[in-house]
Amino acid sequence: MKATSPALIAILILTLVLQAAGARSPVLPSDSDIREILVERIDKYKQSVGIVVGVIEPAGRRVVTYGKLAAGDPRALDGDTVFEIGSITKVFTSLVLADMVEHHEVELTDPAATYLPSEVQLPQRDGQAITLQDLATHRSGLPRMPSNVDPVDPSNPYADYPLQRLYAFLSSYRLPRNIDARFEYSNLGGALLGHVLERRAGLDYETLVETRVTKPLHMANTRVALTEEMKSHLAVGHAYGLEPTPNWDLGALVAAGGLHSTANDLLTFLSAHLGYVESPLAKAMASMVDVPLAWFVESPGGRRIVFHDGTTGGYRCFLGYDPQARTGVVVLSNSGTGASIDDIALHVLNDNVPLRGARDLVPPKARKQVEIESQVLDAYTGSYRFASSQMATVSRNGSHLYLHAEGEVKLAFYPESNQQFFAKIMDAQITFVRDADGHVRELLFHRNGATERVKRVD
Repeated sequence: MKATSPALIAILILTLVLQAAGARSPVLPSDSDIREILVERIDKYKQSVGIVVGVIEPAGRRVVTYGKLAAGDPRALDGDTVFEIGSITKVFTSLVLADMVEHHEVELTDPAATYLPSEVQLPQRDGQAITLQDLATHRSGLPRMPSNVDPVDPSNPYADYPLQRLYAFLSSYRLPRNIDARFEYSNLGGALLGHVLERRAGLDYETLVETRVTKPLHMANTRVALTEEMKSHLAVGHAYGLEPTPNWDLGALVAAGGLHSTANDLLTFLSAHLGYVESPLAKAMASMVDVPLAWFVESPGGRRIVFHDGTTGGYRCFLGYDPQARTGVVVLSNSGTGASIDDIALHVLNDNVPLRGARDLVPPKARKQVEIESQVLDAYTGSYRFASSQMATVSRNGSHLYLHAEGEVKLAFYPESNQQFFAKIMDAQITFVRDADGHVRELLFHRNGATERVKRVD
């Protein structure tokens, strides 16, 4: 018998390996299966007005939709429907960073203060400076949000937050722990990263992202400012109770969450990450996962997934991919409240990840604002402290109240009884508690099914 050559043996082994890998690749749900999920999420559980799911896999790309651009709008959603993508913006910001590193314009270890005006005193700790990598990996020690956000309009909370106020906060802030001590998600850090990169490049943030990312990838509908064409395809955002809510303007925090995009554009973005198209950003994209910069890398259901999600007042979104199976998913919803859509995205990528059950998909309760006496409202104003030591202020604005916790958005709460108040932009309520003498001693903060006791301290 003639002996088999080593070269032929190698080919046979490679073929078997590839076949085995192909056999292990997950089969993604069909369009009808995905649509069934969306129908239940929208019609039965009232979790959104419209949802778009985009899928990319070795066989190609597809888009599945259900719902409407807005209640009463007869137009259907499609792959070109425009949504706010919230914190997915940070992936684009960090991709700009990675590309600038590839071109030797900056280094990950550069102190962020290098690119700020000399009068801005970026906080340090034990002689250690915050680097660009610290900002991109949420290890800078900076808080989730600056505490001096005090919006005129809480439904568009960052529109009047200028760069000067950001500078003032950074110059006065003291880091509570060492830099790189632990992961702490920071919108402030993402915004600051984008700002120092735009200063280094000499371009505004939108032009910087367009020049370095969206134009090379031919993503014409991924922008901060909406074009007239994008406005005609914009899905209306919805808040609690699926009530329409204004779009957000991010002011000085634009690099943390100010982009709009579409399923088709984001599938194009994923196709570059997965190597389905050639891209000048390929090396920068690969380097982002190694660190990782902006992306989260986890293994839900036993498969490694690279992803990021985002939420604004009227929208939820998810972008993720499985690098081994070369599959990816985009989920865009025009409701900023209710259950997260992350489970839909992860289930599409890997059916071992379960979908949320009925307990987590409770339709929003109908709430009605009532008139109460001004002295009742005044009695609730003052200073409160969460169990985490986070301070909060309750103030009055006409016939309703504001709750402003440190580092959080100021929320408007409207009375539905003398003691109970509800927010309109999210699933959150307040119940004020009085003692036997009638004094207000605490409030109960209810949010997404959980309750926190918040003690009055003034």
